[in-house]
Amino acid sequence: MDTVLSWILPVFHGGLGNLAAYLAAHVLLCLLPAFFIAGAMAALIPKETVTRFLGRNSSKAVSYPAAAAAGSLLAVCSCTIVPLFAGIYKKGAGLGPAITFLFFAPAANILALVYTGGVIGPDLAIARFVLSLIFGIGIGLLMALIFRADDAAHDLATDSPFAARGEGIGRTALVFLFVWVALLLAGTLKLDVLTGTYLAIDLPLAEAQAWQGVLDRLVPYDATRGEEGVSLQGVVLIALLAGIGLSAWRGFENIQDGASAWTWTSLGLIAVTLLVAALSVQAVPEGLRVGLTGKFLAVAVSLAGLYAIARHRLSEQELGDWLWESWRFVKQIFPLLVIGVFIVGMIRVLIRPEWIEMLAGTNSLTGNLAGVAFGVFMYFPTLVEVPIAKMFLDLGMHRGPLLAYLMSDPELSLQSMLIISAIIGRKKTATYVGLVALFSATAGFTYGAWIDGTPLLALALYLAGFIAALAVLLSIASRHVSSSPLKGV
Repeated sequence: MDTVLSWILPVFHGGLGNLAAYLAAHVLLCLLPAFFIAGAMAALIPKETVTRFLGRNSSKAVSYPAAAAAGSLLAVCSCTIVPLFAGIYKKGAGLGPAITFLFFAPAANILALVYTGGVIGPDLAIARFVLSLIFGIGIGLLMALIFRADDAAHDLATDSPFAARGEGIGRTALVFLFVWVALLLAGTLKLDVLTGTYLAIDLPLAEAQAWQGVLDRLVPYDATRGEEGVSLQGVVLIALLAGIGLSAWRGFENIQDGASAWTWTSLGLIAVTLLVAALSVQAVPEGLRVGLTGKFLAVAVSLAGLYAIARHRLSEQELGDWLWESWRFVKQIFPLLVIGVFIVGMIRVLIRPEWIEMLAGTNSLTGNLAGVAFGVFMYFPTLVEVPIAKMFLDLGMHRGPLLAYLMSDPELSLQSMLIISAIIGRKKTATYVGLVALFSATAGFTYGAWIDGTPLLALALYLAGFIAALAVLLSIASRHVSSSPLKGV
């Protein structure tokens, strides 16, 4: 019994620690704005505005590049992209463009590419961009082809009873969305102007360092394994997040019947919590050092703008519709996110990075599949995967499998797969996961072969053969779909 407990407890502790670190570091300034953006898209934007650029009947030469371009500007985690993906998909975006947005945004956004080029090398950054763009559009096209019957049915069912009617998006809704996106970027971008501290105050809490020491023992910090730890600020944020959850449940669940005191309490807690999350808080010998950052100022300005728009420009009906749609996304996505993050934390305790390095030391099929598998079970928040990849490179991992890992890590995390399944169904999710794994391994193998000196002509012939084989399989699948349409449940 003691032996079993000595094995189970560290695994369970790893799950709890990973969940605590994620809730403290990523939910507030990343996920909360994403939920509200998705809710605004669902409630305030006419379907025609989305379908004009991303609809299933739009020109492919417009819709797929537009989806990739939109994703390239958002330097956020895959779990943050998922609510935005759900928002555009609900509003009538075709499955193909929506999938391209879902794939490309976390895999090859501008910040990730710049960071990859600076830490690992410009060749890998260029390969990551080019192959992510080609394969992201390719995966979207394939998903649209395979599930075209379901896509057509979805297109007829995407009219929201809340959506504003008219030919285009109203100016107020557009500005409202823009300010939310600005708040999201202010909370996630790692720019000196945002992360720098402009004013610091030392609070006389002599026990601060001792308390932080306890937290470090409970939830260790280890950058080489992507373990972020939990700070004193994180504990406060988790407590505030629990308060938001309770008040939102009471205040948003019946929002269509009108706002209540719980509604305003929840919105007030959200604003306060976002501001607290934007502060710099450190345990120092003098006590607790609280720093006023550029991020805090940007979040404060964004919140002030949102309040002004909501109070003076949006009707009571529009506010209620927006809050209800946002709350619906939270209920659909957040529980699965919690489960997935907890399971990944437990798996992380059992897996050693050295195992992947041992398997992926050469540019082989096994090595590239190992890189993909590592992306599934060892998910790291956005940009954290880059120093992890640098560590693997230093340990001897081949650059081919390394690219396969960088392309799959933001896409195939366990929690993301659980959430995507709830949005588009299990069959579509399984197909998406299979395509991402296939294309990521192919990208890694192709890039690795080029690194090893394979002539470009041989690589071109290899890719042509791969595409031809895939086309044959798709032709067979397409005939099967025509005779017996797949259902996305």
